[in-house]
Amino acid sequence: MKAGAFGQPAVVVPAMVLLLIVLLAAIGPWLAPQPFDAIDFDADWAAAPSLAHPFGTDDLGRDLFARVCVGGRLSLAVGLVSTLVSLAIGVLWGAVAGWFGGRIDALLMRLVDVLYALPFMFFVILLMVLFGRHWLLIFVAIGAVSWLDMARIVRGQTLALRRQPFIDAAIVSGLGSAAILVRHVLPNLGGVVVVCATLTIPQAILVESFLSFLGLGIQEPATSWGALVNDGARAIDATPWGLIFPAAFLATTLLAFNRLGDALRAALDVPGR
Repeated sequence: MKAGAFGQPAVVVPAMVLLLIVLLAAIGPWLAPQPFDAIDFDADWAAAPSLAHPFGTDDLGRDLFARVCVGGRLSLAVGLVSTLVSLAIGVLWGAVAGWFGGRIDALLMRLVDVLYALPFMFFVILLMVLFGRHWLLIFVAIGAVSWLDMARIVRGQTLALRRQPFIDAAIVSGLGSAAILVRHVLPNLGGVVVVCATLTIPQAILVESFLSFLGLGIQEPATSWGALVNDGARAIDATPWGLIFPAAFLATTLLAFNRLGDALRAALDVPGR
């Protein structure tokens, strides 16, 4: 790791942008003039941005600022929870495959290859159709099919760690495989996990946004950035701000996460995906 790398603008700037977006999503609904699902009967429906409604209202008279903030909460939660599910599966899968090697490695990685051959988005859509469109299922479904990259990267790093002297010392001292994995291998995968997490979160947000854009994601009265983009696209002639604001927040968040992931990868000397 390069000295002082975390203080570089390439890391600090996207991290600050993400912090501001998270704060706005957290406290924004309390600053909004009305709840995100309430209709303002005193204002014109599809009203342009004003002091009363900073982002305007949608075609049903609901405050768009409140809806963007609440949508941000759900989109960020999807990214975080899905990434945690992805890390839990991918880290364990890759570490076991890389450590034991041989037939176990071949079996586990061939299963990964088979899953890679399946159409990712089609599989998620199929889960939505079969088991319903509950928001919790969306979290799990996206995470359960987005761990493949993590498994491959962790396997490669584990193979490299097996050749390190401290691993040989641990084996000579009599530690079992499980103890070595927990005490020595997994802690040394921290940098890889952090970098992959920052790159997996925007992927999960984008998948959820795409599902919501197709009408298969978050359902009313809840909302997300993807659902808001879908609503704004359908009413772009009457309320262009309904598309501009959620799309701007979505694009900024995805860009910031990707820039942060690239900067952390360079800082931690993690191989590219």
